[in-house]
Amino acid sequence: MQTTRRGLAAIAVIMAGATGARAQGQGYPDRPIRFIVPFPPGGPVDTNARIIAQALAGPLGHQPVVENRSGAGGNIGVDAVAKSAPDGYTVAFASTGAVAVNITLIPNMPYDPVRDFAPVSILAATPSVLVVRPNGPANLAELLARARREPGKLTFASTGPGGTPHLAAELLKLRTGVDLTHVAYRGAAPAITAMMAGEIDMTFLDVPVLLPHIREGKFRPLCVTATERSAVLPEVPTTAEAGAPGVEVENWYSLLAPAGAPPERVQRLSEAAREVLVPGSETRRRLMEMGARILALDPAESGAFIRAEIAKWAEVIRAANIRPD
Repeated sequence: MQTTRRGLAAIAVIMAGATGARAQGQGYPDRPIRFIVPFPPGGPVDTNARIIAQALAGPLGHQPVVENRSGAGGNIGVDAVAKSAPDGYTVAFASTGAVAVNITLIPNMPYDPVRDFAPVSILAATPSVLVVRPNGPANLAELLARARREPGKLTFASTGPGGTPHLAAELLKLRTGVDLTHVAYRGAAPAITAMMAGEIDMTFLDVPVLLPHIREGKFRPLCVTATERSAVLPEVPTTAEAGAPGVEVENWYSLLAPAGAPPERVQRLSEAAREVLVPGSETRRRLMEMGARILALDPAESGAFIRAEIAKWAEVIRAANIRPD
């Protein structure tokens, strides 16, 4: 009888805890959540964060407040979230570099992107597009053939060591065995200017950055670095279709809560974020018009995605011996 009573008491405690957890999830949020964006206002991460925040006012009942904390390649803002109270009211709206690249690229990182966070969702991803000048190679196969004939002669522009354009070209080199020469610029604008001036042969940049120049005929697109074609460049093949499988490079956007955040709150926020990205939604349409593809991953899928991206970029960074600027 005593054992039975103890068992019933234990069940009651478990049921009470489960009921409390459900209540905590249902009552969350009762005030605005803070989105910490680790880059300045006006850039692609900030723009995407504000679109998502605006949309979340519906399912959450409170519109998240976007707060910009830039510096150190995204590390300052993301680290602030890692060290914040794990209550689900402060989350990072982060991108590829601060989550998957910096951990290998930058010594003495202040946080671990796997250990110190509870992934909420990988929301969307914007691929890069490889472009050459109008009189350049007609396709990727022709570019690679020339690179093999003249090792090191073809140059590619980047926005700085370890940035997505640099990593994209190094991944292309790693997967195809060609030799290309890196020329670093401080940002996309000077890299584009150098391309137009004929100083550089090629560059990888995010689709939205290059789209106006492609439409004006200033650059010829050879491929997009994703597993599927871009909705805004449907005539441009993927890298795999163009002859370079495994060269997949996307600037993706994630929501990350601090490690230890209540799982039911993480799940609640994840469901709300994925809800605003369902097919036919205005938010999905806006992001896709900017060249993004929608992922809307759940917490478990997001964690697996992040770990795979960390491993991929670690391989590239070490193979190319990339050092931060």
